Amino acid sequence: MKKKFLATVVLAMISGQAAAQSWVLTDAESGTDKGNWQVTSQQLKLSGESFSLQQQVLHGGKQEGSKVLTLTSQNGLTIALSPTRGMDLLHVSGHGVRLGWDSPVDEVVNPAYINLESRNGLGWLDGFNEMMVRCGYEWTGHPVTKDGVIYTLHGKAGNTPASKVEVTVDDKAPHEIRIRGLLKEHTFKKAKLETWTELRYVPGSDSFTVHDVLTNQADYPHDYQIIYHSNFGAPILEKDARFIAPLKSVSPFNDYAKQGLDNWNVYGAPTKDFDEMVFNLVPKADSNGKTVAALLGSKGDKGVSIEFDTRQLPLLTMWKNTDTLKQGYVTGIEPGTNYAYPVTIEKQQGRVKQLQPGQSTEFVLTYSLLKDAHAVQKVEQRVKQIQGDEKTTIEQTPLAKE
Repeated sequence: MKKKFLATVVLAMISGQAAAQSWVLTDAESGTDKGNWQVTSQQLKLSGESFSLQQQVLHGGKQEGSKVLTLTSQNGLTIALSPTRGMDLLHVSGHGVRLGWDSPVDEVVNPAYINLESRNGLGWLDGFNEMMVRCGYEWTGHPVTKDGVIYTLHGKAGNTPASKVEVTVDDKAPHEIRIRGLLKEHTFKKAKLETWTELRYVPGSDSFTVHDVLTNQADYPHDYQIIYHSNFGAPILEKDARFIAPLKSVSPFNDYAKQGLDNWNVYGAPTKDFDEMVFNLVPKADSNGKTVAALLGSKGDKGVSIEFDTRQLPLLTMWKNTDTLKQGYVTGIEPGTNYAYPVTIEKQQGRVKQLQPGQSTEFVLTYSLLKDAHAVQKVEQRVKQIQGDEKTTIEQTPLAKE
């Protein structure tokens, strides 16, 4: 009887592990590339929330050869990411609300057409239009030249095509969808970092999770940095929109940002000649190390939130770029291991982390579209609960000077 019961348990475990359908869309090792591809819940004969997955290869201009993989949930979210551009999220929408922004860069630029070292290391900007771009992992931050080496703006991950892309759909309800991509930062004599990125989404939900695992595959220790540069424009960003998060402290990134400290967390309308203002934040977390940051519309009826673990991502950057609509009216909520100063400054001030040979670390972030006043109020209550009676310290002096 015991043997029969044990066999039943083992079979159940095996069937549970296998209860999913998977597709390999790209695999550099085997030379696999499915190109244009799609599948729907109807084709898979899955009940419940209808969804579809579609990959499209783009043509024309600087987007020639770029890929866009779009997940569409009938009553939930539509999520578009680019396997060509570091598995970064291009835009997300649902319930009449868009998460993303309007960049002057209006194509999904193939990294083959980008020179990261142009304009003294600012070439990254030639492709910058994503809702979320991974800044890292070998380094991140503003460009700097040291010992003849140009450390370009925000690293290389966002312009690294995925070496492998896999899609998995659970057979069992609620049919979670997982989109995984492998990013390789391999340079002879320099680095062998690999990141498995993963997007997890349950059809019909208003939230999705990014779960990334970074591994140092080299025989030597290696530094790493990561900033999850998450960017939002209209319709959530508008005059009197607000940024909220439980915080220990706020400091200006530079002297220009000092001018905006009095209303650093409230946004203005599109304003010509408004230069970007950046604020360095130290988030406060709950007893489990979790915290949340959010952008809320002026009427409190829509917004977006990001929940993350401060044990993985201990710092937070808020980027205000309320320039004209054509120039790029956008704000960034950016959890990270460090701030956006050049890697040389971050290393001097002790904010650069390191992985030993074979060591891995993970980063988990949950993004939620706040579709109505009730959803907004829940996040506001969460922020107040974590903040408690502790006051946020407003520092007047930047942490560093470039």
